[in-house]
Amino acid sequence: MLLIQNCYLIDPASGTEGRRDILIDNGRFVKIEKHLLPPAGASVLDAAGMIACPGLIDTHSHFRDPGFTYKEDLVTGADAAVRGGYTSVILMANTKPPVDSVDTLTDILARGQDLPVHLYSCANVTKEMKGKELCDLEALAACGAAGFTDDGVPVMDSALLTKALEIGKRLGLPVSLHEEDKSYITENGINGGGRAAETLGLTGSPREAEYTLIARDVEIAAALDAPLCIQHISTEEGVEYVRRVRGEHPSIHAEATPHHFSLTEDAILTKGTLAKVNPPLRTERDRIAVIRGLMDGTIDLIATDHAPHAPYEKEKPFVEAPSGMIGLETALSLAILNLVQPGYLTMQKMLACLTCNPADFYHLPAGRIEVGAPADLTVFDPDEEWVVPSEFASRSCNSPFIGEKLPGVVHFTIKDGEIVYRR
Repeated sequence: MLLIQNCYLIDPASGTEGRRDILIDNGRFVKIEKHLLPPAGASVLDAAGMIACPGLIDTHSHFRDPGFTYKEDLVTGADAAVRGGYTSVILMANTKPPVDSVDTLTDILARGQDLPVHLYSCANVTKEMKGKELCDLEALAACGAAGFTDDGVPVMDSALLTKALEIGKRLGLPVSLHEEDKSYITENGINGGGRAAETLGLTGSPREAEYTLIARDVEIAAALDAPLCIQHISTEEGVEYVRRVRGEHPSIHAEATPHHFSLTEDAILTKGTLAKVNPPLRTERDRIAVIRGLMDGTIDLIATDHAPHAPYEKEKPFVEAPSGMIGLETALSLAILNLVQPGYLTMQKMLACLTCNPADFYHLPAGRIEVGAPADLTVFDPDEEWVVPSEFASRSCNSPFIGEKLPGVVHFTIKDGEIVYRR
Protein backbone atom coordinates (compact mmCIF):
# COMPACT_ATOMS: atom_id res chain seq x y z
CA MET A 1 0.00 0.00 0.00
CA LEU A 2 1.37 3.41 -1.01
CA LEU A 3 0.10 6.85 0.02
CA ILE A 4 1.22 9.87 -2.00
CA GLN A 5 0.62 13.03 -0.03
CA ASN A 6 0.58 16.73 -0.87
CA CYS A 7 0.90 16.37 -4.65
CA TYR A 8 -0.64 18.71 -7.19
CA LEU A 9 -2.78 16.27 -9.16
CA ILE A 10 -3.40 16.82 -12.86
CA ASP A 11 -5.67 14.26 -14.54
CA PRO A 12 -6.35 15.54 -18.08
CA ALA A 13 -8.99 12.90 -18.83
CA SER A 14 -11.33 14.18 -16.11
CA GLY A 15 -10.04 17.76 -15.98
CA THR A 16 -9.26 17.28 -12.27
CA GLU A 17 -6.53 19.58 -11.03
CA GLY A 18 -5.52 20.55 -7.52
CA ARG A 19 -3.88 19.39 -4.32
CA ARG A 20 -4.71 15.76 -3.53
CA ASP A 21 -3.56 12.70 -1.62
CA ILE A 22 -3.56 9.43 -3.56
CA LEU A 23 -3.84 5.99 -2.00
CA ILE A 24 -2.72 2.96 -4.02
CA ASP A 25 -3.25 -0.69 -3.12
CA ASN A 26 -2.93 -3.92 -5.09
CA GLY A 27 -1.76 -2.00 -8.14
CA ARG A 28 -4.79 0.29 -8.37
CA PHE A 29 -5.93 3.70 -7.21
CA VAL A 30 -8.25 3.19 -4.23
CA LYS A 31 -8.72 6.71 -2.82
CA ILE A 32 -8.12 10.19 -4.23
CA GLU A 33 -9.01 12.90 -1.72
CA LYS A 34 -7.83 16.27 -0.47
CA HIS A 35 -6.52 14.76 2.73
CA LEU A 36 -5.89 11.15 3.68
CA LEU A 37 -4.37 9.71 6.84
CA PRO A 38 -1.82 6.94 6.27
CA PRO A 39 -3.41 3.50 6.74
CA ALA A 40 -1.55 1.06 8.93
CA GLY A 41 1.44 -0.38 7.11
CA ALA A 42 1.29 2.05 4.20
CA SER A 43 4.44 3.54 2.70
CA VAL A 44 4.18 7.33 2.50
CA LEU A 45 5.65 9.45 -0.27
CA ASP A 46 5.67 13.21 0.29
CA ALA A 47 5.20 14.91 -3.08
CA ALA A 48 4.91 18.49 -1.87
CA GLY A 49 5.74 20.92 -4.65
CA MET A 50 5.40 18.22 -7.31
CA ILE A 51 2.84 17.39 -9.99
CA ALA A 52 1.36 13.90 -10.12
CA CYS A 53 -0.11 12.90 -13.48
CA PRO A 54 -1.00 9.63 -15.18
CA GLY A 55 2.06 7.66 -16.22
CA LEU A 56 3.35 9.02 -19.52
CA ILE A 57 2.68 7.03 -22.70
CA ASP A 58 4.95 6.99 -25.74
CA THR A 59 3.30 5.81 -28.93
CA HIS A 60 6.47 5.80 -31.02
CA SER A 61 9.73 4.28 -29.74
CA HIS A 62 12.52 2.20 -31.23
CA PHE A 63 14.12 -0.24 -28.80
CA ARG A 64 16.05 -1.89 -31.68
CA ASP A 65 15.31 -5.37 -30.37
CA PRO A 66 15.64 -7.79 -32.11
CA GLY A 67 18.51 -7.22 -34.48
CA PHE A 68 20.19 -3.99 -33.42
CA THR A 69 20.71 -4.45 -29.69
CA TYR A 70 24.10 -2.74 -29.78
CA LYS A 71 22.04 0.47 -30.05
CA GLU A 72 19.31 -0.41 -27.53
CA ASP A 73 17.43 -3.42 -26.21
CA LEU A 74 14.19 -3.95 -24.33
CA VAL A 75 15.88 -3.61 -20.93
CA THR A 76 17.88 -0.43 -21.62
CA GLY A 77 14.96 1.10 -23.50
CA ALA A 78 12.67 0.45 -20.53
CA ASP A 79 15.24 2.00 -18.19
CA ALA A 80 15.32 5.13 -20.33
CA ALA A 81 11.52 5.22 -20.38
CA VAL A 82 11.00 5.11 -16.62
CA ARG A 83 13.70 7.73 -16.06
CA GLY A 84 11.71 9.98 -18.37
CA GLY A 85 8.44 9.30 -16.53
CA TYR A 86 6.99 6.81 -19.01
CA THR A 87 4.98 3.82 -17.83
CA SER A 88 3.74 2.63 -21.25
CA VAL A 89 5.64 2.42 -24.52
CA ILE A 90 4.54 1.30 -27.98
CA LEU A 91 7.42 -0.02 -30.08
CA MET A 92 7.86 0.43 -33.79
CA ALA A 93 8.27 -2.60 -36.02
CA ASN A 94 11.39 -1.88 -38.12
CA THR A 95 13.57 -4.39 -36.31
CA LYS A 96 15.59 -7.28 -37.76
CA PRO A 97 13.67 -9.40 -38.46
CA PRO A 98 10.82 -6.92 -38.82
CA VAL A 99 7.67 -7.49 -36.81
CA ASP A 100 5.80 -8.99 -39.74
CA SER A 101 5.15 -12.39 -38.18
CA VAL A 102 3.35 -13.77 -35.15
CA ASP A 103 6.58 -15.39 -33.95
CA THR A 104 8.52 -12.14 -33.81
CA LEU A 105 5.69 -10.21 -32.19
CA THR A 106 5.11 -12.97 -29.62
CA ASP A 107 8.80 -12.99 -28.71
CA ILE A 108 8.93 -9.22 -28.13
CA LEU A 109 5.77 -9.12 -26.04
CA ALA A 110 6.81 -12.14 -23.97
CA ARG A 111 10.23 -10.67 -23.18
CA GLY A 112 8.61 -7.36 -22.30
CA GLN A 113 6.31 -8.70 -19.60
CA ASP A 114 8.73 -8.31 -16.68
CA LEU A 115 10.01 -4.84 -17.57
CA PRO A 116 9.32 -1.73 -15.43
CA VAL A 117 7.10 -0.36 -18.23
CA HIS A 118 4.01 -1.71 -19.94
CA LEU A 119 5.49 -2.73 -23.28
CA TYR A 120 3.39 -2.85 -26.44
CA SER A 121 4.43 -3.26 -30.04
CA CYS A 122 3.05 -2.40 -33.43
CA ALA A 123 3.36 -4.93 -36.23
CA ASN A 124 4.22 -4.20 -39.83
CA VAL A 125 1.72 -3.25 -42.49
CA THR A 126 3.61 -5.05 -45.27
CA LYS A 127 5.81 -8.13 -45.35
CA GLU A 128 9.48 -7.31 -44.84
CA MET A 129 8.43 -3.64 -45.04
CA LYS A 130 8.71 -3.87 -48.83
CA GLY A 131 5.31 -2.34 -49.55
CA LYS A 132 4.28 -5.18 -51.87
CA GLU A 133 2.13 -7.54 -49.81
CA LEU A 134 0.09 -7.06 -46.65
CA CYS A 135 1.03 -8.94 -43.51
CA ASP A 136 -1.58 -11.16 -41.89
CA LEU A 137 -3.00 -8.24 -39.93
CA GLU A 138 -5.77 -10.30 -38.36
CA ALA A 139 -3.32 -12.84 -36.94
CA LEU A 140 -1.00 -10.09 -35.67
CA ALA A 141 -3.94 -8.33 -34.02
CA ALA A 142 -4.98 -11.56 -32.32
CA CYS A 143 -1.41 -11.89 -31.04
CA GLY A 144 -1.56 -8.46 -29.40
CA ALA A 145 -0.36 -5.92 -31.96
CA ALA A 146 -1.12 -2.38 -30.80
CA GLY A 147 -1.42 -1.17 -34.38
CA PHE A 148 0.28 -1.42 -37.75
CA THR A 149 3.18 0.56 -39.23
CA ASP A 150 6.10 0.33 -41.60
CA ASP A 151 7.69 3.30 -39.82
CA GLY A 152 10.94 4.19 -41.52
CA VAL A 153 9.44 3.76 -44.99
CA PRO A 154 6.16 4.96 -46.51
CA VAL A 155 3.42 2.74 -47.91
CA MET A 156 3.47 3.98 -51.48
CA ASP A 157 0.83 1.68 -52.98
CA SER A 158 -2.43 3.50 -52.31
CA ALA A 159 -4.57 0.43 -53.04
CA LEU A 160 -2.57 -1.63 -50.55
CA LEU A 161 -2.86 1.14 -47.97
CA THR A 162 -6.62 1.34 -48.54
CA LYS A 163 -6.94 -2.37 -47.83
CA ALA A 164 -4.79 -2.05 -44.69
CA LEU A 165 -6.94 0.81 -43.42
CA GLU A 166 -10.11 -1.18 -44.10
CA ILE A 167 -8.75 -4.10 -42.08
CA GLY A 168 -7.49 -1.78 -39.34
CA LYS A 169 -10.92 -0.22 -39.04
CA ARG A 170 -12.56 -3.64 -38.75
CA LEU A 171 -10.05 -4.66 -36.07
CA GLY A 172 -10.28 -1.33 -34.26
CA LEU A 173 -6.53 -0.74 -34.60
CA PRO A 174 -4.75 2.26 -36.14
CA VAL A 175 -2.40 2.33 -39.08
CA SER A 176 0.50 4.74 -38.44
CA LEU A 177 2.37 6.16 -41.40
CA HIS A 178 5.86 7.53 -42.02
CA GLU A 179 5.15 10.11 -44.69
CA GLU A 180 8.25 10.67 -46.84
CA ASP A 181 8.02 10.01 -50.57
CA LYS A 182 11.55 8.93 -51.44
CA SER A 183 11.14 10.00 -55.06
CA TYR A 184 11.54 13.61 -53.89
CA ILE A 185 14.57 12.97 -51.66
CA THR A 186 18.23 13.31 -52.64
CA GLU A 187 19.68 13.08 -49.12
CA ASN A 188 17.50 12.33 -46.11
CA GLY A 189 17.67 13.94 -42.70
CA ILE A 190 18.07 17.55 -43.80
CA ASN A 191 15.47 20.10 -44.93
CA GLY A 192 15.52 20.40 -48.69
CA GLY A 193 16.24 23.90 -49.93
CA GLY A 194 16.93 25.20 -46.43
CA ARG A 195 19.84 27.08 -44.92
CA ALA A 196 21.53 24.02 -43.45
CA ALA A 197 21.34 22.06 -46.71
CA GLU A 198 22.72 25.00 -48.65
CA THR A 199 25.59 25.40 -46.19
CA LEU A 200 26.48 21.70 -46.47
CA GLY A 201 26.05 21.67 -50.23
CA LEU A 202 23.17 19.19 -50.10
CA THR A 203 19.78 19.00 -51.80
CA GLY A 204 18.06 17.25 -48.92
CA SER A 205 14.49 16.17 -48.27
CA PRO A 206 12.01 18.81 -49.48
CA ARG A 207 8.76 19.47 -47.70
CA GLU A 208 6.81 18.07 -50.66
CA ALA A 209 8.10 14.62 -49.75
CA GLU A 210 5.98 14.78 -46.60
CA TYR A 211 2.91 16.81 -47.36
CA THR A 212 2.02 15.18 -50.69
CA LEU A 213 1.72 11.79 -48.98
CA ILE A 214 -0.16 13.27 -46.03
CA ALA A 215 -2.65 14.84 -48.46
CA ARG A 216 -3.20 11.48 -50.16
CA ASP A 217 -3.45 9.40 -47.01
CA VAL A 218 -5.77 11.57 -44.93
CA GLU A 219 -8.21 11.57 -47.86
CA ILE A 220 -8.11 7.78 -48.07
CA ALA A 221 -8.63 7.41 -44.32
CA ALA A 222 -11.38 10.04 -44.29
CA ALA A 223 -13.29 8.24 -47.04
CA LEU A 224 -13.12 5.03 -45.00
CA ASP A 225 -13.50 6.73 -41.60
CA ALA A 226 -10.58 4.53 -40.54
CA PRO A 227 -8.19 5.15 -37.63
CA LEU A 228 -4.99 6.70 -38.97
CA CYS A 229 -1.96 8.31 -37.36
CA ILE A 230 0.34 10.65 -39.26
CA GLN A 231 3.69 10.12 -37.58
CA HIS A 232 6.21 12.81 -36.55
CA ILE A 233 4.66 15.60 -38.61
CA SER A 234 7.16 18.29 -39.64
CA THR A 235 5.66 20.69 -42.20
CA GLU A 236 3.17 23.53 -42.05
CA GLU A 237 1.36 22.11 -45.09
CA GLY A 238 1.15 18.67 -43.48
CA VAL A 239 -0.43 20.14 -40.36
CA GLU A 240 -2.95 21.98 -42.49
CA TYR A 241 -3.97 18.85 -44.41
CA VAL A 242 -4.67 17.07 -41.13
CA ARG A 243 -6.54 20.10 -39.81
CA ARG A 244 -8.86 20.12 -42.82
CA VAL A 245 -10.10 16.58 -42.26
CA ARG A 246 -9.78 15.98 -38.54
CA GLY A 247 -12.80 18.10 -37.59
CA GLU A 248 -15.17 15.77 -39.45
CA HIS A 249 -13.04 12.65 -39.02
CA PRO A 250 -11.71 12.53 -35.44
CA SER A 251 -10.32 9.04 -36.06
CA ILE A 252 -7.46 10.75 -37.93
CA HIS A 253 -4.63 11.73 -35.60
CA ALA A 254 -1.11 13.14 -35.81
CA GLU A 255 2.04 13.01 -33.71
CA ALA A 256 4.39 15.84 -32.82
CA THR A 257 7.87 14.99 -31.60
CA PRO A 258 9.72 17.11 -29.04
CA HIS A 259 12.51 17.75 -31.54
CA HIS A 260 10.12 19.07 -34.18
CA PHE A 261 8.52 21.55 -31.77
CA SER A 262 11.86 22.44 -30.13
CA LEU A 263 14.43 22.75 -32.93
CA THR A 264 14.84 24.01 -36.48
CA GLU A 265 17.22 23.06 -39.28
CA ASP A 266 19.75 25.49 -37.78
CA ALA A 267 20.52 22.84 -35.16
CA ILE A 268 22.32 20.83 -37.84
CA LEU A 269 24.86 23.65 -38.22
CA THR A 270 25.81 23.40 -34.53
CA LYS A 271 24.97 19.80 -33.60
CA GLY A 272 25.72 18.03 -36.87
CA THR A 273 24.46 14.49 -37.21
CA LEU A 274 22.97 14.56 -33.70
CA ALA A 275 20.25 16.75 -35.24
CA LYS A 276 19.78 14.52 -38.29
CA VAL A 277 16.29 12.97 -38.18
CA ASN A 278 13.63 11.72 -40.58
CA PRO A 279 11.57 13.70 -41.40
CA PRO A 280 14.10 16.49 -41.00
CA LEU A 281 14.04 19.50 -38.75
CA ARG A 282 12.62 22.33 -40.81
CA THR A 283 12.08 26.07 -40.48
CA GLU A 284 10.89 28.22 -37.58
CA ARG A 285 7.61 28.67 -39.44
CA ASP A 286 7.16 24.88 -39.53
CA ARG A 287 8.07 24.56 -35.85
CA ILE A 288 5.41 27.12 -34.93
CA ALA A 289 2.89 25.39 -37.22
CA VAL A 290 3.43 22.14 -35.30
CA ILE A 291 2.90 24.01 -32.02
CA ARG A 292 -0.28 25.62 -33.36
CA GLY A 293 -1.47 22.15 -34.35
CA LEU A 294 -1.03 21.07 -30.74
CA MET A 295 -2.80 24.19 -29.52
CA ASP A 296 -5.98 23.66 -31.54
CA GLY A 297 -6.04 19.85 -31.27
CA THR A 298 -5.10 19.11 -34.87
CA ILE A 299 -2.17 17.24 -33.34
CA ASP A 300 -3.12 15.44 -30.14
CA LEU A 301 -0.20 13.07 -29.57
CA ILE A 302 3.32 13.90 -28.40
CA ALA A 303 5.57 10.97 -29.34
CA THR A 304 9.31 10.76 -28.87
CA ASP A 305 10.43 8.78 -31.95
CA HIS A 306 13.18 7.58 -29.59
CA ALA A 307 15.78 6.34 -32.10
CA PRO A 308 19.08 5.17 -30.58
CA HIS A 309 22.29 4.85 -32.61
CA ALA A 310 25.83 3.94 -31.64
CA PRO A 311 28.38 6.80 -31.37
CA TYR A 312 30.49 5.51 -34.27
CA GLU A 313 27.42 5.59 -36.53
CA LYS A 314 26.64 9.22 -35.74
CA GLU A 315 30.32 10.14 -36.20
CA LYS A 316 30.17 9.24 -39.89
CA PRO A 317 29.95 12.00 -42.54
CA PHE A 318 26.53 13.62 -42.60
CA VAL A 319 25.16 11.81 -45.65
CA GLU A 320 26.32 8.40 -44.34
CA ALA A 321 25.19 8.80 -40.71
CA PRO A 322 21.81 7.32 -39.74
CA SER A 323 18.88 9.56 -38.88
CA GLY A 324 17.36 9.67 -35.41
CA MET A 325 17.88 10.86 -31.86
CA ILE A 326 17.03 9.47 -28.44
CA GLY A 327 14.14 11.21 -26.71
CA LEU A 328 12.55 9.34 -23.81
CA GLU A 329 14.63 11.00 -21.09
CA THR A 330 14.19 14.58 -22.36
CA ALA A 331 10.65 14.65 -23.81
CA LEU A 332 8.76 15.89 -20.75
CA SER A 333 11.29 18.63 -20.09
CA LEU A 334 11.26 19.83 -23.70
CA ALA A 335 7.47 19.96 -23.65
CA ILE A 336 7.54 22.07 -20.48
CA LEU A 337 10.23 24.36 -21.91
CA ASN A 338 8.83 24.87 -25.39
CA LEU A 339 5.08 24.42 -24.96
CA VAL A 340 4.09 25.26 -21.39
CA GLN A 341 6.56 27.94 -20.29
CA PRO A 342 5.95 30.15 -23.38
CA GLY A 343 2.18 29.85 -22.78
CA TYR A 344 1.27 27.87 -25.90
CA LEU A 345 -0.31 25.01 -23.91
CA THR A 346 -1.47 24.67 -20.34
CA MET A 347 0.26 21.97 -18.33
CA GLN A 348 -2.99 19.98 -18.41
CA LYS A 349 -3.37 20.15 -22.19
CA MET A 350 0.28 19.25 -22.74
CA LEU A 351 -0.04 16.26 -20.41
CA ALA A 352 -3.18 15.11 -22.24
CA CYS A 353 -1.00 14.61 -25.32
CA LEU A 354 1.25 12.34 -23.25
CA THR A 355 -1.40 10.43 -21.29
CA CYS A 356 -5.13 10.10 -22.00
CA ASN A 357 -5.00 10.98 -25.71
CA PRO A 358 -2.56 8.19 -26.66
CA ALA A 359 -4.32 5.80 -24.26
CA ASP A 360 -7.66 6.43 -25.92
CA PHE A 361 -6.35 6.20 -29.49
CA TYR A 362 -4.50 2.93 -28.87
CA HIS A 363 -7.12 1.51 -26.45
CA LEU A 364 -4.64 1.13 -23.59
CA PRO A 365 -5.71 0.55 -19.95
CA ALA A 366 -3.85 3.67 -18.86
CA GLY A 367 -3.91 7.46 -18.96
CA ARG A 368 -6.25 8.14 -16.02
CA ILE A 369 -6.09 8.73 -12.29
CA GLU A 370 -9.39 7.45 -10.98
CA VAL A 371 -10.51 4.97 -8.37
CA GLY A 372 -10.17 1.44 -9.71
CA ALA A 373 -7.80 2.33 -12.54
CA PRO A 374 -4.32 0.82 -12.84
CA ALA A 375 -1.96 2.85 -10.66
CA ASP A 376 0.47 4.21 -13.23
CA LEU A 377 1.77 7.59 -12.13
CA THR A 378 4.47 10.13 -12.91
CA VAL A 379 5.55 12.52 -10.17
CA PHE A 380 7.70 15.44 -11.27
CA ASP A 381 8.83 18.93 -10.28
CA PRO A 382 8.01 21.20 -13.24
CA ASP A 383 10.29 24.02 -12.08
CA GLU A 384 13.38 22.13 -10.93
CA GLU A 385 16.15 22.25 -13.52
CA TRP A 386 18.68 19.68 -14.64
CA VAL A 387 21.53 19.54 -17.12
CA VAL A 388 21.24 16.89 -19.82
CA PRO A 389 24.21 14.55 -19.25
CA SER A 390 26.41 12.89 -21.84
CA GLU A 391 25.43 9.47 -20.53
CA PHE A 392 21.87 8.21 -20.38
CA ALA A 393 19.91 5.24 -19.10
CA SER A 394 19.56 4.47 -22.80
CA ARG A 395 22.41 2.45 -24.28
CA SER A 396 22.91 5.27 -26.79
CA CYS A 397 23.67 8.96 -26.32
CA ASN A 398 22.72 10.51 -29.66
CA SER A 399 20.98 13.62 -28.34
CA PRO A 400 21.51 17.21 -29.51
CA PHE A 401 20.41 18.44 -26.08
CA ILE A 402 23.48 17.25 -24.15
CA GLY A 403 24.75 20.03 -21.88
CA GLU A 404 21.51 22.04 -21.99
CA LYS A 405 19.69 23.09 -18.83
CA LEU A 406 16.06 22.00 -18.92
CA PRO A 407 13.10 22.36 -16.54
CA GLY A 408 11.13 19.42 -15.23
CA VAL A 409 12.66 16.69 -13.11
CA VAL A 410 10.98 13.30 -12.74
CA HIS A 411 11.24 12.17 -9.11
CA PHE A 412 9.10 9.03 -9.18
CA THR A 413 7.72 6.74 -11.86
CA ILE A 414 5.10 4.31 -10.56
CA LYS A 415 3.84 1.31 -12.52
CA ASP A 416 0.99 -0.80 -11.16
CA GLY A 417 1.48 0.80 -7.75
CA GLU A 418 5.21 0.00 -7.55
CA ILE A 419 7.93 2.64 -7.63
CA VAL A 420 10.01 1.62 -10.66
CA TYR A 421 12.12 4.79 -10.75
CA ARG A 422 13.18 7.04 -7.91
CA ARG A 423 15.46 10.01 -8.51
